[in-house]
Amino acid sequence: MDSARLLDSFCDLVRIESPSRHEAAMATRCADELRDMGFSVRFDNTAAQTGSDTGNLIAYLPGTATGHIVLSAHMDTVEPCAGVEPVVADGVVRSAGDTILGADDKAGVAAIFEGVRSAVEEGWARPDITVLLTTCEELHLLGSSALGSDALPQGAPCYVFDADGAPGTVITGAPCHYALKAVFHGRASHAGVVPEAGISAICMAASAIEAMPLGRLDEATTANIGVIEGGRETNVVPDTCLVAGECRSLYRSRVDAQRDAMTTALENAAARFGGSVDIEWEKSYDAVLYDEDDPLVQAIVRAVEAAGLTPRFHHSGGGADANVLAACGVRPVTLSVGMANFHSLGEYISVADLEDSARLVEALVAEGVRA
Repeated sequence: MDSARLLDSFCDLVRIESPSRHEAAMATRCADELRDMGFSVRFDNTAAQTGSDTGNLIAYLPGTATGHIVLSAHMDTVEPCAGVEPVVADGVVRSAGDTILGADDKAGVAAIFEGVRSAVEEGWARPDITVLLTTCEELHLLGSSALGSDALPQGAPCYVFDADGAPGTVITGAPCHYALKAVFHGRASHAGVVPEAGISAICMAASAIEAMPLGRLDEATTANIGVIEGGRETNVVPDTCLVAGECRSLYRSRVDAQRDAMTTALENAAARFGGSVDIEWEKSYDAVLYDEDDPLVQAIVRAVEAAGLTPRFHHSGGGADANVLAACGVRPVTLSVGMANFHSLGEYISVADLEDSARLVEALVAEGVRA
């Protein structure tokens, strides 16, 4: 592994502005890099579905031995990401302070590139390698969700480099997620003259929320109401109110029960006040859950140890592309790359974690031949 090349590559990547739905410049740079390593590169036709200015990038490098692995990261970042200027000091990379850094997930991209390039340059035996770089991950996994079911090699392990925590950390669980949108309908009236003639949609929403179990419900299940919008004027009893929220759990039975409890609270509140409610639930993604003795997890452990790292197992409360990639026929697992304070102006990553992530890519390539 070339540490200086890795750091230069990461800094170059974070300077490329690539907010969700505007990943084309990043995609062009990544395609050039992969072609230079010998990959054939194509873009799928998901841009029309996601609203991005490019499709997902799918690259393929034939192996010199048996096996096939998929290495994945996402190309988009949250904002503000215009004019990112990385600053390296005391072994840590940060932004200059008025933007995010973009380690989420350009650290994953840089680690994949350096790890694969090193394996190719060293002439190691390697399996077939598919690299998947997705769009719109930060928008509820839109890019990966739009992938065709035949886009990836069936049954292959898929390593998604997109989590905080020390490299070597394996995300063995990530939740199923439901998104809620509910609109209460009441009856408008003058709040000072005939308030009794009105039915307050905001009161219905408040009653429903009060009746809902919210927050951390158990070690694997959470729920939240994050948006309330309603009313027009202070002197009008509000006739509509939007409530939006979510629930998630590692276990499908629990998240389904929580969804039903929230639905019941919404319906009961509407009935109590004499109004109505339109309820829409959308499943954003399924859960990912592996036992630590799963052969795939144990293969990762061997690679982690071969890279000189310490294996750790973690259950995440958030989703990543791994949550939807199983629908493409691969076995996806999210791996940590060391990003910290992501989605904030205080985001940073240590140079050592970048290097360890690239070493793990090298080890996973080698493990892909043995598997």
